[in-house]
Amino acid sequence: MQNTSPNPFFRHFANPYLLLTLTALFWSGNMVLGRGIRADIPPLTLAFWRWAIAFLLVLPLALPHLKSQWPQLKAGWKPLIVLGLLGVGGYNTFAYLALQHTTATNATLLNSFIPVATIAISWLFLGKRLSGGQALGVGISLAGALTIVARGQLDVLLHLQLNIGDVWMLVAVLDWAIYTVALAWRPAGVHPMLMLASSIAIGLCALIPAWLWEMGHLGGPGLHMNVHTGSLLALAYVGIFPSFIGYIFYNRGVAEVGANKGSLFIHLMPVFGTLLSFLILGEVPLWYHYAGIALIFAGIGLTMKK
Repeated sequence: MQNTSPNPFFRHFANPYLLLTLTALFWSGNMVLGRGIRADIPPLTLAFWRWAIAFLLVLPLALPHLKSQWPQLKAGWKPLIVLGLLGVGGYNTFAYLALQHTTATNATLLNSFIPVATIAISWLFLGKRLSGGQALGVGISLAGALTIVARGQLDVLLHLQLNIGDVWMLVAVLDWAIYTVALAWRPAGVHPMLMLASSIAIGLCALIPAWLWEMGHLGGPGLHMNVHTGSLLALAYVGIFPSFIGYIFYNRGVAEVGANKGSLFIHLMPVFGTLLSFLILGEVPLWYHYAGIALIFAGIGLTMKK
């Protein structure tokens, strides 16, 4: 895909694999914060404010392109609505709901199945297939992710018990897999900033009533955010990096390498989750972390190999 943006931001980050790797890093931090601040920021409130912040950031960059590219947006309104509801309104909202109830191990494990779900959906609806070597690479990478989240013990996998949080995470996995495949139908010729702003606007239309319900204005439970420095910094992070920058990187990376390869980089999230836990929480990596990381990189390398 040709880069139609003159912005130096894109020229400096032209490698799609770098973009997808950074996206996994940003989203790993999002998962850590989503679990860590669950007592201070309710899930629907967190989802709403992260996208409200991202919308304010992207709007000045998108408006200059709105008049000239309005015909393309209008012609592609159907896939745009789907992308906005799935990518903005859906995945992270479901993940935040999951992190209220499930353990970090279960959430990370289930999230690692996104590449598998993406490949299955691509095969069912687009007829896209992986070569034997690529399929082997996906399997090796998945084995690495499972090694990390299972702490190198088969019993951890065999005795996992699903709760309502795990169900929400499965919904998030399916949501993101469909979103990744649906990127193939995004309106052509639309500037990335305008595309992101349009998707966020659509997603916010779905999140606003959910947020009002959560706060009790529409008969909900009446949950409110505890405003302090930590919660505000957390909102700033999820609004800037996973939402604004991360989605630009992911959309462009998938456009360059395709849904099957692009989704494989989700397997890097357990890797970065381990590193972030060490740097932020002081948790020392053990043997199974290193083994899982080695398998993940080996699998990605095998899948990317032509």
